[in-house]
Amino acid sequence: MDAPFTLTLTLFFCCSSVSSADISPGSTLYASNPTQTWTSPNKNFSLGFISDGPAYFAAVTCDGIPVWKAGGSESGGGAADSSASLRFQANGNLRLVNGSSGSIVWQSNTAGRGVTSAALDDSGNFVLKNSTVSVWSTFDNPTDTILPSQNFAINKVLRSGLYSFSLLSSGNLALRWNNYIVYWSLGLDSSSDSSNLTSPSLSLESNGTLLVFDPSLSSPVVMAYSSDHAEGSDVLRFLRLDNDGNLKIYSSSKGSGKITERWAAVADQCLVFGYCGDMGVCSYNDLGPTCGCPSQNFDPIDQDNRRKGCRRRVEIEDCPGRETMLQLDHTTFLTYPPELVPQLFSVGIAACQWNCLNSRSCIASTSLVDGRGSIYMKFPGFLSGYQSPALRTTSFLKVCYPIIPNQTISRKNARGYHAWIVVLVVLGTIFGFFVLECVLWFWLHGKSQQFGGLSGQCSLLDFVSSVSLQFSYKELRSATKGFVDKIGGGELGAVFRGTLANGTVVAVKRLEGIELGQKQFRMEVATICSTHHLNLIRLIGFCCDGYRHRLLVYEFMEKRSLNHFLFPREEQFKTSLNWECRFTIALGTAKGLTYLHEECQDCIVHGHMKPENILLDEKYIAKVSDFGLARLTSPKKDHHRYRTLASTRDFTKGYLAPEWHRNLPITSKADVYSYGMVLLELVSGRRSFEASAETDEKKFSVWAFEEFERGNVKEIVDKRILDHEEVDMGKVIRAIQVGFWCIQEQPSQRPTMGEVVQMLEGVTKIGKPPNPKAVFEGASNGENKNVSVFSNFVDSTMAPSSSSSFRTAQTSSFVLGRNLERASSCLAPSEHKQDHF
Repeated sequence: MDAPFTLTLTLFFCCSSVSSADISPGSTLYASNPTQTWTSPNKNFSLGFISDGPAYFAAVTCDGIPVWKAGGSESGGGAADSSASLRFQANGNLRLVNGSSGSIVWQSNTAGRGVTSAALDDSGNFVLKNSTVSVWSTFDNPTDTILPSQNFAINKVLRSGLYSFSLLSSGNLALRWNNYIVYWSLGLDSSSDSSNLTSPSLSLESNGTLLVFDPSLSSPVVMAYSSDHAEGSDVLRFLRLDNDGNLKIYSSSKGSGKITERWAAVADQCLVFGYCGDMGVCSYNDLGPTCGCPSQNFDPIDQDNRRKGCRRRVEIEDCPGRETMLQLDHTTFLTYPPELVPQLFSVGIAACQWNCLNSRSCIASTSLVDGRGSIYMKFPGFLSGYQSPALRTTSFLKVCYPIIPNQTISRKNARGYHAWIVVLVVLGTIFGFFVLECVLWFWLHGKSQQFGGLSGQCSLLDFVSSVSLQFSYKELRSATKGFVDKIGGGELGAVFRGTLANGTVVAVKRLEGIELGQKQFRMEVATICSTHHLNLIRLIGFCCDGYRHRLLVYEFMEKRSLNHFLFPREEQFKTSLNWECRFTIALGTAKGLTYLHEECQDCIVHGHMKPENILLDEKYIAKVSDFGLARLTSPKKDHHRYRTLASTRDFTKGYLAPEWHRNLPITSKADVYSYGMVLLELVSGRRSFEASAETDEKKFSVWAFEEFERGNVKEIVDKRILDHEEVDMGKVIRAIQVGFWCIQEQPSQRPTMGEVVQMLEGVTKIGKPPNPKAVFEGASNGENKNVSVFSNFVDSTMAPSSSSSFRTAQTSSFVLGRNLERASSCLAPSEHKQDHF
């Protein structure tokens, strides 16, 4: 078998352009006579009428499989009646006419262009020609299918209903809904330079290889393979845009009349935008994708075709003051660029529901756990839903009260359960919980003196669900000796050192300006408490004594925060951290943020990433603190409260991303920017935003990039570690490059924290970062591109283990062991004797 790039194969359907006997003007085909056709010389293709129910189509077929339809790409799809005819007129025009009315369904518009004959060749191309010159052809006017040897250029489009497929000038392939929503795209590989393309074209080879050609390319670029690539000799393979919006490669053996799917552009059919119509929700059953309505507050538009979508039984405008939000778990409403929807700063699904309910224009919202911490607000237009147990998303849809949920178990199935079995299960469960509660009560009662009564208020629910202990205000005031030993502070309150009755040393944060009710406050604290990670500070307990006293109790970090070591003011912190310790801290911090962004049920945007919020335990393991505190603010005020930080000392310090003060969406990429600043500080031991004579009065980040470009890496590194140890410059360069990628002006150009971990660990090679100088010079806003740019900052050559799953779980135990071994040698070598801890 020839190689995939070979253009001249001699298979059964390969396609040398052999002309059949010419068809003369005046010839006509009739729908009432389906056996009458115009055929190709090898008899493999024919042009005639086919039927689909009451509709008739003039089509080019192969073994009855349509590969082109007259008018198939136009409104109505070329459907005609049973008395229709396809006429090759004397003036050279090809016209499809309804016999009953005489109306024109479709025509080639070739009248007066010198057409003298027509022919269907062995490649399946029907041509109207002037002598031997093609004037019009089906290959140049495709509908929904591309055949082997058919040249598909950038000015051509495949259509099927509201869906279309095209080749872009960049060489990329794109599927669109309604001409503007791009829900799938496939680009050239990294070895091809799309900027130099002049006239790209797409071709499906007879062996099942989908290729992009261009004069600037040294060889065609393979875009996809048929799963039966080059198998068999008498096989037709074709690319078709189906009416379900998916682009697929099919194959058919000669004479079978049957097609087999060999490749699909969208592996998950429910991710095709609009598959289930407006307000329809796509899900899967044993037979495949199925469409339904969100609840019984909606009716299908067409009971016989659920893909046409749903309509509200009562419109929102008809129930003023009675609007409510229907919660759809494991559901997302699909959003693709360039659909314009705002991304709002959020840390939980409560704000997602609240923001939409209180917006007159919002009809739905989705809280996405995609690493960006986004809430997508949907406005009147078109709503495309997807529901799957695998989706860690929650959506809300505005409906009129009351909510009528869909029935998950039919009455017929419900009657199938025997009543006595149900009774036994219920009684057994109740008895089990009663025994468990008794055991736990006696256990807790026996431990009460050991814990000095601190567990007295810990309910069975608190214990079983691992919710933290609740303390009284009196207990915490006593533990902190009246809140006198202040060890830190932040935007939401001061932090004090305390000692519990059992001798445990803790850090107590006294919150200010918290307006949540007690029940909601406890729920949000429980959510924060459920985040468990090696590199996150642990929440031990809380106090909720009315609105006046709201406190959080954290584990105490012996080494305080990172800023004390990087920018020491007190004598006890004059000792500097060695490079290996700094790199471990950087990696641990990145893993902690990755957990918050990508592995929690709801994406948690930290919003205050800086050295002051990176704490170190006695082994110098990094612990991210102050995460999730936005959950404790009022949903009405949290966005404004955090936005105002852009004008406070934090922005002066330079840790907040540009979008904070430009009124742009705040996502987890803002944390990535802040982390990049911290990473540069770990390398340099200097504030990344400060200017000095040493940096030519430029901000350190700008100056550092210029030095890095000149190859003066050692000028960037902290002199305190260069003077006392041999530094692994490979890790230093890796950290600097990652830092520059993180502080790019455009959020879309920054990596996610999961990708940062991969780059720091050396799982992926890092591409050359652009100059982030524009960030500090107040460059224009630019556009917030909602596209993945992982290929921008990751080198085209990737290590074998580049999966995103290689982030935290597979490396935590190894890194922990490494940290324990290095803890005793975390300070610079010549300074060990000065360690006061």
